[in-house]
Amino acid sequence: MRQDIVRILELARKEFLALLRDRKSRMVLIVPPLVQLLVFSYAATFDLNRISYAVWNEDTGIYSRQLLARFSGSPNFRLVATLSHREEVAPLLDNRKVLLVVHLQSDFSRSILTGTPARVEALLDGRQSNTAMILLGYVQTIVSGFSEEIAALRSIAPPIASIDLRAWYNPNLKSRWFIVPGIVGLLTLVVSLLVTALSVAREREEGTFDQLMVTPLSPFQILMGKLVPGFVIGFGEATLIILVARFLLHVPLRGTLGALYLGLFLFILSGLGVGLMISALVSTQQQGLLGAFLFLVPAIILSGFATPIANMPQFIQDLTLLDPLRYFLVVLRQVFLRGADISLLWPEYGALFLIGVLSLLIAGAFFRKRLG
Repeated sequence: MRQDIVRILELARKEFLALLRDRKSRMVLIVPPLVQLLVFSYAATFDLNRISYAVWNEDTGIYSRQLLARFSGSPNFRLVATLSHREEVAPLLDNRKVLLVVHLQSDFSRSILTGTPARVEALLDGRQSNTAMILLGYVQTIVSGFSEEIAALRSIAPPIASIDLRAWYNPNLKSRWFIVPGIVGLLTLVVSLLVTALSVAREREEGTFDQLMVTPLSPFQILMGKLVPGFVIGFGEATLIILVARFLLHVPLRGTLGALYLGLFLFILSGLGVGLMISALVSTQQQGLLGAFLFLVPAIILSGFATPIANMPQFIQDLTLLDPLRYFLVVLRQVFLRGADISLLWPEYGALFLIGVLSLLIAGAFFRKRLG
């Protein structure tokens, strides 16, 4: 028994020495965790700061101005538009220029003066249910504080003002409608990334990569051959998840399949490009797995899957521009919940295409360098 423990400890000591003696292993163990800690501590927050909102105030009384002053005076809110007609509301929410529209009807102050509960209408973007729920809590806090203060001044029982909530595109704020489309993107990225990140490393470990090099195939043809299985598996996996989301989990699919699958094609292209970059740099499958993991975790955190990108510091927001999952999540939620078509998603398609092409060109350069 004692001899077995000694052997285990000696083996563990050998593994530690092998890790610490290798400069690349030391870098992987120390630098990425520190970088991820710093990035995630800023990016992964559910607090909302400087929320963009618009005001549609049909009342000219003093109480409406007092309530709206609480929003403008809060550090959590940033007024970006003042509206005068109902037709101005939809474009702001549709294009994500605001997350909230505060609407006060023309009888707001008169209702308070007559002792009748006044109504505050809050129009929220429901495509991000987590953000909408947090935002609703902020609005309720402000309105409740206003109501209690006015009730105390007028010596009447609260509530003075009540909230009417309307969440666009997700009226019941079901978290499933927000999360499931995101999972389509997450799992598609995992599959497409791993298939290509391990492909060349597996060939090297099995000794077949050198045999592949002596064939008449060019490096470009080899890369394309590595891409095809990734596309087939990625499309099959994504289609299965979409079917489950629509028919088993009953998430509405309001947009066109053309818009969804064009985004899927470009997203898989970018995922395969990143995977081939990793595969060209590593020598073993273990290194390929580690490289894929080091890309996946930041990609998920910085994509806006769970926390809003607009709430991250500016330098983190700039970093998210390199994340293909960021753009595909917009495509998924716009198509599933808003009913978007291809014409509304050209910026996201362009970004995905650019990331895919650049990553494939870099992967090709890496392969040529390794072969040379």
